[in-house]
This record gives sequence, C-alpha cells and structure tokens, in this order.
Amino acid sequence: MVRIDMENRNRFVPAVVPPREREEPAWWFAFLGNQLLVHLDSDSARLPYLRDFAELGLSHEGQHYLGQFDSHPCYAVDLPEGTAAPPGMAYEGLRRIYGRLEEELFWLAGRAVQIVEWDRTHRICGRCGVPLKPRPKERAKECPQCGLLQFPRLAPAVIVLVERGNQLLMARSRHFAPGVYSVLAGFVEPGETLEEAVEREVLEEVGIKVKGLRYFGSQPWPFPHSLMIGFTAQYAGGEIKINHEELEDAGWYTADRLPGQPGKISIARRLIEWFLAKQGRSSLHS
Repeated sequence: MVRIDMENRNRFVPAVVPPREREEPAWWFAFLGNQLLVHLDSDSARLPYLRDFAELGLSHEGQHYLGQFDSHPCYAVDLPEGTAAPPGMAYEGLRRIYGRLEEELFWLAGRAVQIVEWDRTHRICGRCGVPLKPRPKERAKECPQCGLLQFPRLAPAVIVLVERGNQLLMARSRHFAPGVYSVLAGFVEPGETLEEAVEREVLEEVGIKVKGLRYFGSQPWPFPHSLMIGFTAQYAGGEIKINHEELEDAGWYTADRLPGQPGKISIARRLIEWFLAKQGRSSLHS
C-alpha cells in the first residue's frame, strides 16, 4: 500500500564498529539536549561535514558511530550543557528542520538523537547500580557485575485509518496544534499483538469496533523513541463515544470536508492521502 524508496534508503548502511582509520570527511549529528547543530542558510539547513568534529572548536561527551551515508561515515555526539553554537550555526529541533534538511539525513538525525538520548539515560545498571559499559560490536550496554544488557529503547505504536464507506474517522487530541485532526494511534501494551492493539485503541478512544485490518507501512518516530506501525481498517459497528481523557473531538469526515491535517512528516498524513487517492481526490498541499 505504501511505496518505500529503497534506493534512497540504501544510501545508508548502518553499523556499530567505526573504521580504524578514516581520511574522508564525516557527517556529524551533534545534539545539545534534543536540538541538532546545523549550518543555517536562508531556506535550508546543513549538517557539519568534517574530518574531525574538533574542527568546530567544540568538545563532546559521547561519540557514537552510526554507519555510512553515501559511503561517508556518520557520527552522533552529545554536547555538554551550555555549549554555544559556532558562528553561522544554530541549534534546531528536528520538527523545525523537516523540509530544510535533506530528507534522508533528517531521518538519520532521528536515529542519531535516539541513540544519544539512550546513552545519556542508561549509564547506570538499574539492577545493581554499577556503571554500564558499551558492548564493542553491538548497540548495547552491559553491566560488568550482574551482566544485565540494555539496548536502545523503542516503543512500538499503532496508527490506523478507519473507513466507513466514503468516510474516514478523524479525532483531535489536546496536544495537537489548533484545528488539527488526525487518525487514531496508541502504544502497544505488553502481551498484545499489533492487531489487538489497534482494536483496543479504537474501542477505548471512540467506542467502535473495526474489522479487515491491513498493514499499510511503518515509520520511525523519534519524538522521542517510537516506531509507528500503520494500518487501515473497516468500520464494524458501534456509535462514536469519545473518551474525553484521550480526545477532545472525533467524527466521520468525507474527502471534501476534512478538518486541519497533520504535517507531511508523519505517516498519519500518508494514510490520509492514501484515502484521498482512493476517493479520486488530489493530495493535500499544506
């Protein structure tokens, strides 16, 4: 259902072990908290592309090899609190630079920020309190005393577009920007299948049942560490009963009467545009 650009995805080859010797420049994903250090042009953003990060005159607290993009190494680094951006550079949140940074590098930045945040928040063993040590050949940390392994955190979440004839179900959460509606989503609970999570979330949030689930596609979502797994589904019964602890509003909408939309960055937007294409409508532009 969803087209994946494998040619561009293959531009990046993930890895954990860095090259022993390196002469060529590397891409540097440097974070102050969750803010990415970039060169700012009038309508675009560029990553530092340097042989050595020290060329910027900045120190860092952790360095993580990500792999190679277009045959050039990629590193993520964690900058100490209070580090000032060099002249001509600035710290930007990932949402703000979407569309200004090359898209493949944007999604690599999403990978990088999750690894930096994991390293920052997993330094002590949660079982015995001993400092963790990185494993040399995999993205993991190990306690030298009790052997506890810690891997980067990843929270799977389902997102579903529910159809009823020529209508789709859309809802508004309190934390959305003013006027914006989206399709339903929620985190997978321990012991659930993805399909069970979809059925539970829809029933909990709007009180209806669904059937005919079909896989649509997936998207890494680094806000802060999710993997969105998308589905489409058909309405199977029930009347909308809004769970006001989760939602402000929900309803059925036709393609010519949609409310405000989520941004192009999201799989939610791709689901809605897929529905519009089925209805013979043009894609959204905003």
